[in-house]
Amino acid sequence: MNISLPQALKSFVDEQVSTRGYGTSSEYVRDLIRKDQDREKLRALLLEGANSPLTGEADEAYFDGLRELARRPRSE
Repeated sequence: MNISLPQALKSFVDEQVSTRGYGTSSEYVRDLIRKDQDREKLRALLLEGANSPLTGEADEAYFDGLRELARRPRSE
């Protein structure tokens, strides 16, 4: 796949490659694509959650339960 960029964008990509530790412009573009995929997955999960029915009240007991889960060692 070849991508044509105007000079201003090419300069930007070249700067990102040199300052952010990428070996090539292809590595930079692959990283951008992966991040975009992750963003799309997160968006889908957020929309799924927003469209799901309410299952209970987020009261003090709910948050106490979350705190308890957060305090438990991972091995449980």
